[in-house]
Amino acid sequence: MFENLSERLERSFKLLKGEGKITEINVAETLKDVRRALLDADVNYKVAKTFTDTVKQKALGMNVLTAVKPGQLMVKLVHDELAELMGGKAAELHLESRPAIILMSGLQGSGKTTFSGKLANMLKTKQHKRPLLVACDVYRPAAIQQLHVVGESVGVDVYSEPGNKNVVEIAQNAIRKARQESYNVVIVDTAGRLAIDEEMMNEIATLKASISPDETLFVVDAMTGQDAVNTAKEFNDRLDFDGVVLTKLDGDTRGGAALSIRTVVTKPIKFIGTGEKMEAIDVFHPSRMADRILGMGDVVSLVERAQQQYDEEEARRLQKKIAKNKFDFDDFLGQIQQIKKMGNIKELASMIPGVGKQIKDLDIDDDAFKSIEAIIQSMTPRERQNPDILNLSRKQRIAKGSGTDIQEVNRLIKQFDQTRKMMKMVSGMGMKANPFRLPKGGALR
Repeated sequence: MFENLSERLERSFKLLKGEGKITEINVAETLKDVRRALLDADVNYKVAKTFTDTVKQKALGMNVLTAVKPGQLMVKLVHDELAELMGGKAAELHLESRPAIILMSGLQGSGKTTFSGKLANMLKTKQHKRPLLVACDVYRPAAIQQLHVVGESVGVDVYSEPGNKNVVEIAQNAIRKARQESYNVVIVDTAGRLAIDEEMMNEIATLKASISPDETLFVVDAMTGQDAVNTAKEFNDRLDFDGVVLTKLDGDTRGGAALSIRTVVTKPIKFIGTGEKMEAIDVFHPSRMADRILGMGDVVSLVERAQQQYDEEEARRLQKKIAKNKFDFDDFLGQIQQIKKMGNIKELASMIPGVGKQIKDLDIDDDAFKSIEAIIQSMTPRERQNPDILNLSRKQRIAKGSGTDIQEVNRLIKQFDQTRKMMKMVSGMGMKANPFRLPKGGALR
């Protein structure tokens, strides 16, 4: 996402490269190009114009420090204004009630059911909540079954009443069950509906009035671009929702919805969906997204994802094994599986400053680890635990069993040996157990 916008903005800033000072002429030229870049990214025209006018006023009203070049100043101004455009700061969920109720709304195919499962999983694993998913999509064939499958995949209970078409009744019964059985969050998944469908809009408005949710979230597919913003406005006029969820931000989208929606509906983007896996959900941080748009990476989010998959006890166990040079292929496989849980490999790499631009044209297969896993899984338990016994005949058997060749097996063993040596060396330098620990306050300094 945002690759084209990032490239266009970078080219725009080059207009100021080498300039000794900011003038009305070079600022106007630069911001004209910035406005074109925003419009090409499907940003609302009024939003793009207001954005560049604000940056222009701030740029011309500033005395440029001698240590700051005009190009660098413009990058900072655009960064700060982008962050402000998208809401300024992350917006939290308000879940004070017992149980707290979250009502999902949106168009058909926007990803509400999948996102409901992701949100339940996040609340369960990160905030130690006990959520209950409620199936109130009584129109789409197999919608109830889909929510049960999603709930089972994340270990969250699902309440449904097959055959009952009264969504108000279903939701109220689910909330009653939640109170009786100590669920502290109820997530109500509803049917997709068009804003022009008066009957369906009346139904969700009635549902909201009857259950008084703590949060009403509008789920929108970011790939629909400017149409997503228009739809959000229509839904907000009827529902007065509390926040927006942008799904499919990992797709080939121009990103205009993310940049425009906050201004048009004056409601914050609260979450973004970044992939198909149940862990692929992030709290929306405007400043971090501005970093990524301007090619600065997003190290804080990368570290936070690593922390989510991190296990203190497992790390201590590994540290002891590394110190004794006992790190084996079972441990190696476990580390690979943890990395995979963090999300799309190309997206993770793009969070590292400077890397995104270098890999934008590379086709990084998300199944890149498959052959490695196949090779390790073709080893016997004894071979995984004792890599030094892997002689030629064993390697040939492993290659045959994994559908690879002897060269690939040798390459993996060599990489494993190098990894083991590096880990041993780092361990000897006194590396602490948790390499992903953030400083107090949760931000990198």
